[in-house]
Parts: sequence; structure tokens; C-alpha cells
Amino acid sequence: MRAKKQALLLDLDGTLLDTAPDMAAALNILLVEEQRAPLPFVQIRPVVSHGSVGLIRLAFGTLEDTERQRLVNRFLAIYRDALAVHSQMFAGFTALLQQVRNHNLRWGVVTNKPAWLTDPLMASLGLDTQADCIVSGDTVSERKPHPLPLLHAAQLIGLQPQDCLYVGDAERDIQAARAAGMSSLVALWGYIAHTDQPHAWQADGMINQPEQLHEWLFA
Repeated sequence: MRAKKQALLLDLDGTLLDTAPDMAAALNILLVEEQRAPLPFVQIRPVVSHGSVGLIRLAFGTLEDTERQRLVNRFLAIYRDALAVHSQMFAGFTALLQQVRNHNLRWGVVTNKPAWLTDPLMASLGLDTQADCIVSGDTVSERKPHPLPLLHAAQLIGLQPQDCLYVGDAERDIQAARAAGMSSLVALWGYIAHTDQPHAWQADGMINQPEQLHEWLFA
């Protein structure tokens, strides 16, 4: 029998929010600016969880540091200006988060996305005032897969790590949770490439849709 959890912590891109349409649009604008052909969405989507550096690598290949940083900066500027055009919560989360509240559980976000993007994105969807904590990629001195962001989130909501369940769609999410002493689940609806092997990430489970969190939180 699983121990009852008191908090649900979520990765942002590819777990709570479907941000791929807006990030893909920004990447393709950059490609056109650089006189390159846009990439199909199906090619971009699995890379979104790897952030701006991963997307620039996908679009432009191996680059020298200076050129890579130039493109990353330009990509982020384009993305910032159209941050929440099509981004939305994955289906099922509106009802799930209401049930989290109804059961007096806490929930929050732990993401590697920098706060200057995370905060306006959460605000645009009205989630900034609902979440009990928001830990961004620059909130503390380390980023996932380091456990510090998750430990900080637990501290913010006044709980022990073992009382929290963390859900993410990348191996770094599971590594961070395991190192923090939290239970973890792989969000299989997220941005997972066909070359990824989530069954080998040593999570406590894998779920295909947010509704399956019910048995982990409310059973």
C-alpha cells in the first residue's frame, strides 16, 4: 500500500502545460530569420522539454559557444513576446487540481524554465495565484536533475520530501525526485522522444493521462 501524499509537484513544459505550439512557433520564426526552412511540429515537440539549448541544437546542430548563445538569446526573445498564444494545461488538469484543493492537498511547479518566462506564463493562465509554490530554473543555485529545486519546493510548502509526489516527462525530473527522496511518476503524455526509454528511468510509475494521478493521490 502506497503512503498517502500531501502534495503534488509538477514539471511545467510537457507535464502541466502544453507549451510546445508556442515554442515551436518561436523556433520556426528564428529559422526563417536565419534563412533556413522551418521544421515540422512533430520533429520539434519531443525536444521542447530540453529547453532553448536543446531546440537550438535540433535546429542548427553543433555550434561554437558564441553563436549558440546568440541564437538562444534570440529564440528566447521571440518566445517571450508570444509566450501564451496557444499554450494551455493538458486536458484533465483543471478537474484534477480542483480535486487536489478539495482534498486539502497542496500543489506546485518545479521547472528549469527561468522565472522571467515561468512567472508571466503561469499568470497568463491564472495559475500563479493557485499554485502553493513555483520554483523556476533560477530560483535556487541548481537546476534539475539536482534535487535542490525539489527540496526547496517542499520547504516552501512546509512538507517533508517523502510527503510529495513529483511528476515529469524527462529523465532529469525522475533523477531529481529520486535524489530528493520523493516519489516520482513519468508523464507519458509529455515531450518524450521515440529514442527515450522512460521505463528505465526508475520512476515509481508511469501514467498516460493526468486522471491517473487519482489513484496516487486520493486512494
